[in-house]
Amino acid sequence: MVATACASAAATTAVKTVNRVSSSRVASRASIFTGAQLRRTVSAAPARKSNMQSVRALFGGGGSSAATSSSPIYDFKVKGIDGSEVKLDRYKGKVLLVVNVASACGFTPQYTEMTELYNKYNKQGLEILAFPCNQFGSQEPGSNSEIKSFAERKGFKGPIFAKTDVNGSNAEPLWTYLKSKQGGMLTSDVKWNFTKFLVNRSGEVVKRYGSTTTPLAIESDIAALL
Repeated sequence: MVATACASAAATTAVKTVNRVSSSRVASRASIFTGAQLRRTVSAAPARKSNMQSVRALFGGGGSSAATSSSPIYDFKVKGIDGSEVKLDRYKGKVLLVVNVASACGFTPQYTEMTELYNKYNKQGLEILAFPCNQFGSQEPGSNSEIKSFAERKGFKGPIFAKTDVNGSNAEPLWTYLKSKQGGMLTSDVKWNFTKFLVNRSGEVVKRYGSTTTPLAIESDIAALL
């Protein structure tokens, strides 16, 4: 029942999004290209490109961000699952997969694939950062200690952080930064549990993947950065 509810909610979001995109495309094809309309179409091209990048981010794709000489991602501090302060500069030079997790979601079995990737690539420089979040269907209701125990039972050995918000006014600043680098459909908000951001060794947020894209489905993307 939990899996059905989770998948149904995520599917509803996707259907609404596709309908809006389809309506926009129909209206666009119905236009007659007068001189003024042609100029407007050309000027709107960058926006359409941005929208397509957002579509890929929701359904499993994502584009590359521009390279920077020094990434601010290492300036962030977050709370560990035990309440201690964790500075992200400890992950400099690592490939990071940042995921918002939940213990009672239809996508929770992705913990198994996260564990598989971590065990396979950690010695090569991969870190999988798990951020528990209760904002989607209240599917992470437990305490930090309960969440930690659950992840351990799943065999996950990667870093787990304190339960946090990823959207809204109380969102963890790290997640606000990730979303600013790789936006989503219509808005940059995270749409559901197990959204993933891939960060290269230079600290650049290079791709974003939706909940339905499993960890093993992006193994080749990860391996290419190691």
